[in-house]
Amino acid sequence: MTGSKPHLAPVDVPDGAALARLQELCDLTDPYAVGPAEEELFTAAMAEINAWHRERSPFFRDLQDADLRDANRHDGDLHDTHADAHDTHADAHATDADADAHDTPYAAPLVHANFFKRHEVLSIPRDDVHLHLTSSGTTGQKSQMFFDEWTIRSAQRMVARIFDHNGWITPDQPVNYLLYSYEPARDLNLGTSFTDNYLCDFAPARQVEYALRDTGNGHEFDPFGCVAALRRFAEDDVPVRILGFPAFLWFTLERMRAMGLAPLQLPEGSLIILGGGWKGHADRRIGKDELYARVTEQLGVPSERIRDTFGSVEHCVPYIECARHNLHAPVWSRVFIRSTRTLEPLPYGERGYLHLVSPYITSVPAQSVVMGDLASLHPGEECGCELTTPWFTIHGRAGVSRNRSCAVAAAELMKGMS
Repeated sequence: MTGSKPHLAPVDVPDGAALARLQELCDLTDPYAVGPAEEELFTAAMAEINAWHRERSPFFRDLQDADLRDANRHDGDLHDTHADAHDTHADAHATDADADAHDTPYAAPLVHANFFKRHEVLSIPRDDVHLHLTSSGTTGQKSQMFFDEWTIRSAQRMVARIFDHNGWITPDQPVNYLLYSYEPARDLNLGTSFTDNYLCDFAPARQVEYALRDTGNGHEFDPFGCVAALRRFAEDDVPVRILGFPAFLWFTLERMRAMGLAPLQLPEGSLIILGGGWKGHADRRIGKDELYARVTEQLGVPSERIRDTFGSVEHCVPYIECARHNLHAPVWSRVFIRSTRTLEPLPYGERGYLHLVSPYITSVPAQSVVMGDLASLHPGEECGCELTTPWFTIHGRAGVSRNRSCAVAAAELMKGMS
């Protein structure tokens, strides 16, 4: 891949006639473009993908029909109530219509991410499944997500667009990798492992070390191996890229401090991309600012080169922090916050369920997914960086005892080791 950026290569939708606007949307090269043209394109692409899944998924068709029946009942009630004042309240009716559209954005019914933990729902033939990933680790409920070639490659290209935007694709600069994720093993199809290994493609590897080692009977966290790798990498002349669960990085830093090791200075250009959260270790979780400060203190990596991310197998659109550490929505998605009590949309600043919408996925009707994460949404201008799209903050997870994830299972590997 030297001297090239293959992950930015063209990717074709499964049906160029039926999904022409989706193709246009996912071909946008500026990951944070915003404006009327982009919104019109997004709306058109959502209409295409809704029609695509309606034709191919009985589940989605029934769900959409039920949603439309509910909307018609609601509209009928409003009509009966306000019939005599129709002309007077014409403007109010338009406002109600806008609100209804916002309740079910882009005519895509809500599906909770937990649904995919119990059901396999495809909009493609099994023979067209290009990749099968699961969302959880060694135990717990698993989301079973299936991807055709378009879906996974378009999601990967989104990551590449954002990496390119930040100047992180360096085909001529080798790096050393420390991956706080699962060492590849036979039959391992976890989304986190797949993602972290994919991120290694943006810069050629000199050495790769894993924090979660394959024991032949599962995986085990290796804190001493992580410490040894960091000390070795600090003496090398190439940048270091650290990817994966922040909790493991924190425990490595704690182990270094307990061992009385002096701070390291990783080579210039080193980059840390975190993801997976602290699920299962809420009692030991530290704030993001403290974690980043400790990384800078003990590893010498500046704050702007430390970025958290958000993503899931149910919604593979990448959300990567800006230099001010906020998760901005890229041009290929829209973000809403839903009331935990009524699922009604909430205004900026209020906390509720994270609701993610994107038309990119053709393999499964997961274009409008309500996550188990609690979040708040904020206008782009409140960030202060150069990006103007809205951004969100994750405040935790609802129902963690029943809504497990990769990080939960991974955290179990840390018991008694820190």
